Amino acid sequence: MIRGYKFLMRPTVGQQIALGEMLRDHCSLYNGALQERRDAYRHVSKTSVKYGMQSAQLKEIRALDPERQGRWSFSSQQATLRRLDKAFAAFFRRIKSGETPGYPRFRGVSWFDTVDFPKDGDGCRWDSTPHDPATRVRFQGVGHVKVNQHRAVVGKVKTVSLKREGGKWFLVLTAEQEQPEPLPATGSEVGIDLGIASFLTTSNGEHIPNPRHARKAAKKLEAAQQALSRFPRRKAKDRTRNHQRAVEKVAALHGKVRRQRLDHAHKTALALVREHDFIAHEDVGIRNMVKAPALKPDPDQPGTFLPNGAAAKARLNRSIAEAGWGVFLAILNAKAESAGREVMAVDPRNTSRQCPECGHTAKENRPTQEKFHCVSCGHHAHADAVGALNVLRAGLVRRDANQV
Repeated sequence: MIRGYKFLMRPTVGQQIALGEMLRDHCSLYNGALQERRDAYRHVSKTSVKYGMQSAQLKEIRALDPERQGRWSFSSQQATLRRLDKAFAAFFRRIKSGETPGYPRFRGVSWFDTVDFPKDGDGCRWDSTPHDPATRVRFQGVGHVKVNQHRAVVGKVKTVSLKREGGKWFLVLTAEQEQPEPLPATGSEVGIDLGIASFLTTSNGEHIPNPRHARKAAKKLEAAQQALSRFPRRKAKDRTRNHQRAVEKVAALHGKVRRQRLDHAHKTALALVREHDFIAHEDVGIRNMVKAPALKPDPDQPGTFLPNGAAAKARLNRSIAEAGWGVFLAILNAKAESAGREVMAVDPRNTSRQCPECGHTAKENRPTQEKFHCVSCGHHAHADAVGALNVLRAGLVRRDANQV
């Protein structure tokens, strides 16, 4: 199996400058390749430029610009061109399937934060000084950069990626390793209902509170963003020192919230995987849930619109985004696969409206967000616990059907 590792790097001032120049030059290569594709297609010949054609030009590009493009790894530049090729492949796939296409866009230097090295030892070297007490990674054109390796890397390192997040630099490794031994069976099965008031509720009636990290940091974020808004918008190279500090302050606060959310998701998913053999959850369509409500034209006054609840929906969308359901489910599936557990997604329709006692389904069964009161048999329970129980039952039915 392939496992990822992410470590904080501690480059010197000179190495930070070199790493920034690497990102800048890869961004320039990406944008230049995108412009070539656009110009070729706009030509009367409607020429289609592919990855192979652009990769073949790299040798000449490096020879013509040895101080910039010639400094960096050839393989990492090929990876940047493949990144653009994947963006175009996704664009054409969305057109073919009738989705909103989203044409690949030019990237600003501040928005191009990752450089990939497809093979350890080709332009980069993990653990480049094995006899040094400090772990280091070597990048072509940069040198040996100190890495804060907080845990051991198991298996053979396959790929290396450089990533910038705000003012910090990270190293992302993928390592090929043996499939781990599955965890001992517990004989337990559980359904989970994701929510806003509680992060999730299990079919056993346990409520995991929603930490609301973004809401707790809202005042600091608001103050930092107000301070940033006082500076005129400029490119990174034209910013004053105070302007750059304001940018880094906002990025640091957002980064902290993101790390707190990831930490909570990892710990919650790990607890579920350790305690249960089978986990069922709703197949939540997050993208559809956070869509803005449609406009309601006023028939009596052309050009005006009726209230459509957009403000309330915006608050709900913020709460859904803050909870991070998508990130949590991705982490849960990855941990379950490593532990030999089974995760099943089920249809979420009527899971919180169907009575677990008599099976009666009605909108009136849920008078409030938290209360469930069956109008047929009078069963009382917490609405989220009812939803989790129905999710578990639906998941077990689907699992048994798949095994037949």
